[in-house]
Amino acid sequence: MEPIKPFLKTLFIAASIGSLYFVPWILVKAWILPLPDTVQEQVDEAIEHGFDGMIVYVDEAGKPPAFYAGGWNDRANKIPANPKSLFKIASISKLYVAVAVTKLVKEGRLNFNETLVEYFPDLIGRIENAERITLEMMIQHRSGIPNYTDNAAFWNKGEEDNTDPLEFALDLPASFAPGNGYEYSNTNYLLLRRIMNKVLAQDHKYYIQDKILNRLNLKNTFFSIAEVDLDDVMSGYYVGYEEDFKADDYGMLATAEDVGIFLRALNDGSVFDKGEKEIYPYVYNHGGLVVGYQSLAEYHQDIDAVVVQFINTTDFNGYEWNLSEINFSRIIKILRRKN
Repeated sequence: MEPIKPFLKTLFIAASIGSLYFVPWILVKAWILPLPDTVQEQVDEAIEHGFDGMIVYVDEAGKPPAFYAGGWNDRANKIPANPKSLFKIASISKLYVAVAVTKLVKEGRLNFNETLVEYFPDLIGRIENAERITLEMMIQHRSGIPNYTDNAAFWNKGEEDNTDPLEFALDLPASFAPGNGYEYSNTNYLLLRRIMNKVLAQDHKYYIQDKILNRLNLKNTFFSIAEVDLDDVMSGYYVGYEEDFKADDYGMLATAEDVGIFLRALNDGSVFDKGEKEIYPYVYNHGGLVVGYQSLAEYHQDIDAVVVQFINTTDFNGYEWNLSEINFSRIIKILRRKN
């Protein structure tokens, strides 16, 4: 092979050095710092990366649950983070919906193979392939229905605009043919909730309350900001803004402990009745992200531990989500090392 010419070598080296300018050093730093001895030290380290506040709940089998917190619950009023605070869990709520749909299928009130148009025939021609999209495809994000939160118009609408969120997913081309791909889409679960409402002839939240929350004695899980005292909710912040976003309604709220109890029950099967776990079609861990709030909830079988992490700082154009994942992975490493 002909040697690389000197000027090409110089060009390659210059390009390599130049590319370092674009390396997200905050992520590199978060990865390479020596691993602390304790979860609390890791939480404190994460706050130094720029997070306003953090809550971590750890449930290791055979041990009492552990709670950790750092930073601010309320930045303006200098109120420290409280591990018992309510938090907007965003897409973690999809796990509750998936369990509820599974229970309705086992009861014979729904069928995973039923199609979208069997419940909403008016969506023919407005959601491509609606007559071929099944409930199971929607649960698993294999429907090809566009994600309404990916539509810039959804975020540009004013606070007084009461446009149905579904409108931002209608009359758009499918991302792929039903069942022939995967794309995370909040529209799937918007529709699943409405299907449950139709079948139940009432808000699906009452079914989830009865079949999941009451069963697990979860007294600190709610469906709307309107159901709680705002003073009990952790503040939420977006990088570059002083505003506190906790008054905005983004669906379910819960304490880290309640989410952890639910996640343990989902993974060990105790949230299910006979025959339900075997047909459950969705995942067993989840994250959530809305303005001001990001969360991760996972069960790790090798250490038989549930870990829930809440962070009240977001930046959709920055590295906050990546930082949260790095921090979470380091917490798991600390727990593994202890075991």
